[in-house]
Amino acid sequence: MITVELPNVLCSYTEDNPSLVLEEPCHTVRDALVALGRRSPGALDRIMDERGDVRRHVNLFVNGENVRFLEGLSTPVQSGATIFVLAAVSGG
Repeated sequence: MITVELPNVLCSYTEDNPSLVLEEPCHTVRDALVALGRRSPGALDRIMDERGDVRRHVNLFVNGENVRFLEGLSTPVQSGATIFVLAAVSGG
């Protein structure tokens, strides 16, 4: 079981639920995002691009650690892990 925490801007794709629990086995961040995409394809489209890469303005954290500094989408996740999706905000 892995929990995915989403920013409010993506909640419209998850029936206004900012936290989704993935019951299926996921071994990596990529596995978890694929599982998320099966439940909420609109949310996944805003997290990953058409090549399957994380969009530049999105940061992913596993238990508080940025996956960009770990193994990226290949970062292992264990049952009980939490993946935080953080979308950058810009403007002025």
